[in-house]
Amino acid sequence: MTSITSVELNYLVFRYLQESGFTHSAFTLGYEAGINKCTIDGNLIPPGALITFVQKGLQYLEMEANMSNNDVEMDEDFSFLQPLDIITKDVNQLRQMIKEKRKNIQKDKDKDKEKNKDKDKNKDREVDREHEAERGRVREKERHEKEEREKEREKAESNKEPEKQPEELADGDMVMDQEDKDAIGHEENGTSIVGKEPMDIATASTQASQEACEIPGSDVTILEGHTSEVCACAWSPTGSLLASGSGDSTARIWTIADGLCKSGAQNSPLNVLVLKHVKGRTNEKSKDVTTLDWNGEGSLLATGSYDGQARIWTTNGELRSTLSKHKGPIFSLKWNKKGDYLLTGSFDKTAIVWDVKAEEWKQQFEFHTGPTLDVDWCNNVSFATSSTDHMIYVCKIGEIHPIKTFAGHQGEVNCVKWDPTGSLLASCSDDITAKIWCMKQDKYVHDLREHSKEIYAIRWSPTGPGTNNPNQQLILASASFDSTVKLWDVELGKLLYSLNGHKDPVYSVAFSPNGEYLAS
Repeated sequence: MTSITSVELNYLVFRYLQESGFTHSAFTLGYEAGINKCTIDGNLIPPGALITFVQKGLQYLEMEANMSNNDVEMDEDFSFLQPLDIITKDVNQLRQMIKEKRKNIQKDKDKDKEKNKDKDKNKDREVDREHEAERGRVREKERHEKEEREKEREKAESNKEPEKQPEELADGDMVMDQEDKDAIGHEENGTSIVGKEPMDIATASTQASQEACEIPGSDVTILEGHTSEVCACAWSPTGSLLASGSGDSTARIWTIADGLCKSGAQNSPLNVLVLKHVKGRTNEKSKDVTTLDWNGEGSLLATGSYDGQARIWTTNGELRSTLSKHKGPIFSLKWNKKGDYLLTGSFDKTAIVWDVKAEEWKQQFEFHTGPTLDVDWCNNVSFATSSTDHMIYVCKIGEIHPIKTFAGHQGEVNCVKWDPTGSLLASCSDDITAKIWCMKQDKYVHDLREHSKEIYAIRWSPTGPGTNNPNQQLILASASFDSTVKLWDVELGKLLYSLNGHKDPVYSVAFSPNGEYLAS
């Protein structure tokens, strides 16, 4: 009998977690189970392999239970069992359940036959009533025509008011004609009008807004080249370069020329640089590009990888430096505004500040008791870190202890972001809350509790004091596994809008530079 090994099962579970978006769980399982050391070729495993494997096992048990019944007809649909039943009950119990369900189904069929008979009788009565009504309308029409002929005969015989009478008839005919035309027009449109009712008017603005939602296929450019899932992408501040990172052990820099997405421009060849994180071909997961970030000038691209190394690349695709000290995958990576330091957060529970010019680490911060999930600079020398240990630390280069500790979340803190002025810190967590913190107090300023599932990402709008849009309100956006994006008034800590267009978990949000649009 064929059996599955623990290594193969671990790999299937690992792939399932990755495909389902449980990135942190996948990293943890892969690291602890040594997935990168297994000999399984990931390219041969189709998507959804674990689900398919489990489904086939359930189908086998279900078929075994059904095939053991002598009264089963092979052309019947015998999907009577739920997955939980198949898992928790033995074959004899399943057989008994199937027999009982068959009896119930037969009873339901008999009831349906009786109901159908009654429906047929009622339908026949309804048809008879319609025919009688139609005959009545025909008789009424004949009576009306007969009366009209009588009136015409009387008019022909009478010479009283010879000129006035035709005018009245003409007016009456005009009114009847207009009413008939209106009635015919409404009947053709499938509507019946009783009295005067307002019309639905499609204004020009409504039409424009509907058209704006439809992007023609001719105006879309698909960037093809990665051979595995794309984990991250980021525009260069210069605007013409787009970086992407993938599970295929590469990052890519795409040159997006002006007008590339216009009709007729797609035929021109794309200029793309492939940044390989491993030499030769490999199916190891240790080289996955998990995060990337451009420096402020757009001259250097930093990438973080599952192998725990940060790499810095030029816009020409040349590897400028490799930064090695972490002992686990890098989950987050950020340049400071000045561009002289690079900050990384890792599964090894630490955050490291790197001196880019010297190509070496400047300081390692070891405060968390769980993997560091996110990092974000407040200014050029201080930053915040978040972790699976539910804690947030604000650190400063040169300090050996956190300059501020924020405790209050009851689950993993997935994301931290400073507002444009660096005075407020927002965080979101698996505890279904987002919180806003201030350096002047230990407890959160606002506790935002309108989501119904884990919150995965948050972003500040580029508005308010200290931005290019100082006269607009500062807003915080949060994206959740409850399929919604919510916008918050950060002064009052109140919900402004809930955007409910998605049907699946939302992993990322981004504001447009003018703060007027939000992508999710």
